[in-house]
Amino acid sequence: MTVAEAARRPIRELPAQLANQIAAGEVVERPASIVKELLENALDAGARRIEVTLEQGGVGLIRVRDDGAGIPAAELPLALRRHATSKLSDSDELMRIATLGFRGEALPSIASVARLDIASAVAGAPAAQLAHGQSQPGPAAHPPGTTVTVRDLFYNLPARRKFLRSEKTEFQHADELLRRLALARFDVGLAWSHNGKAVQQLPPAVDLPAREQRLSRLCGQAFVDAALRLDFPTTGPAGELRLSGWAALPTFSRAAADLQFWYVNGRLVRDKLLTHAARQAYQDVLYHGRHPAYVLYLDLPPSLVDVNVHPAKAEVRFRDSRAVHDLVRRCLREVIGSGSRAGGAALEASTMSDVVAQPGNRPAPTAGRLWEGNAPRLSTGQIAEQLAAYTQLAHGAVDAPTPLPPDAAQSPDQPLGRPLAQLMGIYILAQGARGLVLVDMHAAHERITFERLRAAHAGGRIVGQPLLVPLTLALSAGEIATVERHAALWPTLGFDLAVLGPDTLAVREVPALLAGGDVPALVRDVLAELREHGTSRRVEEHIEALLTGMACHGSVRAGRQLTLPEMDALLRDMERTERSGQCGHGRPTWVELPLAELDRLFLRGR
Repeated sequence: MTVAEAARRPIRELPAQLANQIAAGEVVERPASIVKELLENALDAGARRIEVTLEQGGVGLIRVRDDGAGIPAAELPLALRRHATSKLSDSDELMRIATLGFRGEALPSIASVARLDIASAVAGAPAAQLAHGQSQPGPAAHPPGTTVTVRDLFYNLPARRKFLRSEKTEFQHADELLRRLALARFDVGLAWSHNGKAVQQLPPAVDLPAREQRLSRLCGQAFVDAALRLDFPTTGPAGELRLSGWAALPTFSRAAADLQFWYVNGRLVRDKLLTHAARQAYQDVLYHGRHPAYVLYLDLPPSLVDVNVHPAKAEVRFRDSRAVHDLVRRCLREVIGSGSRAGGAALEASTMSDVVAQPGNRPAPTAGRLWEGNAPRLSTGQIAEQLAAYTQLAHGAVDAPTPLPPDAAQSPDQPLGRPLAQLMGIYILAQGARGLVLVDMHAAHERITFERLRAAHAGGRIVGQPLLVPLTLALSAGEIATVERHAALWPTLGFDLAVLGPDTLAVREVPALLAGGDVPALVRDVLAELREHGTSRRVEEHIEALLTGMACHGSVRAGRQLTLPEMDALLRDMERTERSGQCGHGRPTWVELPLAELDRLFLRGR
């Protein structure tokens, strides 16, 4: 049909079947989409055990059986009608959705593109009911719960069926989805098979060891060994927010973002804001091009999150995105900082799953306060003085202390061990409790110096420096609106801005440490982040980049000969400094060669 022919047609209501097929285009993309919708229905029904059967990648058959509450016989025909649901009754409930499903579109959409059967029974009912597609239900034999069977996906839409991939690929999508959903509810047993072969049998996991066993089966034992378990409750004006789960150490980074799972109130989501906050928390401890690994759960009052964003229900929108972003970044950064301290918890990777961060009655993040601490606010000149003090070691401006006695005992709180020697003026060799420890002295000292500079600078709002001649920027109307919407934020970032017109902005004051940089680009970068994420660390990142450069130039250089006491002092500083396991560029600062590995190299014991 041409555009001209379409223009001459009268407006009319679409047939129900065609309307359902159009809706299915948003809900049913491939077999994995159907598996997701049916599993969410089963979980909403209170199921404690769910079985999923797949054939031909899910194209030939998808069967989901649960032991949930079941559907009463009188309501079964309604379950196949569009916008019929038990999960919403008024618009107020739409603003505080606590269930996984709520739109009432999944079953009729699936029935419009595949052959659908539903068998269901309610405990205590005289008989179960079976419905074939849109036909009237009839009696059937079925235990309490529901079984939904979907056959021949897209049998009536051959064009859609052509876009499906191979059986192997479609099953991989379904299998990956099932693995992710299995991590959403540890208390529910989940099993699935493909073409008659069992793939996973996961019993309910009610305690921590059982949960970590399920985590190991789905994400790998290496992830569990490298993971820090966290639990951060915080109370704000609107209620309690809680961030919990597992975050892997930077040493377990990945080449792709394939092990990053987010759950909001038990819902598997893909959210740019949460991913961005996590990436910033790992920012200065990951090597370029590497990705962090985590399984994280954010729980908050349903009224603070909008899940009615997309028919697939995989996207969410937070009422206070800035507070959520700040909570995630700050909590993850604290845990990663403690866990990646050189020689600390990272030394015994097998204990990582037992490390729990619980800050107790931590105050809720305050909007606009990006810099907090007890240190006094320092000017640029004072920071330079701090740098000079920290870099005496780098330039040899310290008196050589008495060498350590050769029989100096290693303290149990010194996991990096006792220094033995220096190799090629680059590495420190130390004897640890488990074997040989090698330290890149420049990378380690750079991290220590940077953390000290950052702590000294982070004593309050960022210091601003007035411009002799205000800078005028031409911005879009949307950017001007963003400036005005976040008016209270700019002073905390060291800016003094004034809107001169609908498309003109005056910059009167800028962060002192960045006064010599590209101010227009910085302002636009901050605006871009504010529009996308509701918050921005662009100024903070620029300052940290400057401090990183200062720390790099002020740290001990390769070729500098250190005495044993100087080496010992560096090791002890590493053990006290957060994130000292990696330098500011994400490279490791130390490695350990256990005695067993050294024995293997020399074939000892063979």
